[in-house]
Amino acid sequence: MAMSNLIKLGSREISDDTLPYIIAEIGVNHEGSFVKAKELIEQAKRGGADAVKFQTYKASKLASRNSPAYWDTTKESTKSQYELFSKYDVFDAKDYIELALYSEKVNIDFLSTPFDIESIEFLDKIVPFYKIASADITNLPFLRAIGSKLKPVIISTGASNLYEIDFAINTLQKFGSNEIGIMHCILNYPTLDNNANLSMIKSLKTNFPSNIIGYSDHTLPLNNMLTLLTSFLFGASIIEKHFTDNKNLPGNDHYHAMDENDLKSFVGLLKSTKRLIGEKK
Repeated sequence: MAMSNLIKLGSREISDDTLPYIIAEIGVNHEGSFVKAKELIEQAKRGGADAVKFQTYKASKLASRNSPAYWDTTKESTKSQYELFSKYDVFDAKDYIELALYSEKVNIDFLSTPFDIESIEFLDKIVPFYKIASADITNLPFLRAIGSKLKPVIISTGASNLYEIDFAINTLQKFGSNEIGIMHCILNYPTLDNNANLSMIKSLKTNFPSNIIGYSDHTLPLNNMLTLLTSFLFGASIIEKHFTDNKNLPGNDHYHAMDENDLKSFVGLLKSTKRLIGEKK
């Protein structure tokens, strides 16, 4: 079945002609605090995001005890993936369900990236669509499980090649998913501006013309959100960036995240830019 160049993400239908769907990735920037998680949901809503996104995993299922760091250890000193993931491995299914209900109350879409099949199963009751992390783009059992849920899916493509992206799309389609978005992503934490390679958004649009293309950003928010605006001008219809209440907090994902003020500025800039561009005839 051919896919249309349209995708239903939570409360919105997204196409090449709409304003981008903006995902504020809280991830684990709640630092294990349920109260802070709720506060971040509120801030993301005030900032103008369409969705908040968390990460659902158990450290013991995600990384070996000797897995090395893949982040800037001058910003986050933890040397092991297992050790870092264990710090924030505190929420369980009932907590995510409560956060989803709170997001509904605040009127913002709730998402969480699953990292194992057990998480896929319980998240199915509370997420309007799935986000697949770059690490699982060739994980056949994982793709099969998500495809079988028959929901829209967006896929991050960090460190992948076109064949692997095509494999993921075909597998998801085979098992039932027909609305699939593709997210350009660079797996550097943080990503230097000269490594963002935003031209890849255009390349993905050329190679996958039936899919909506987006951008998952890890650059430092030091350029008045120019990176995100450029991704929109290059064709990103979904934009995801880490979200925090304090970019100066040490470690983890705070230093390459946007905050409420950044988000407000970007949303305003997006709307102004869209008015300048006008409608396609």
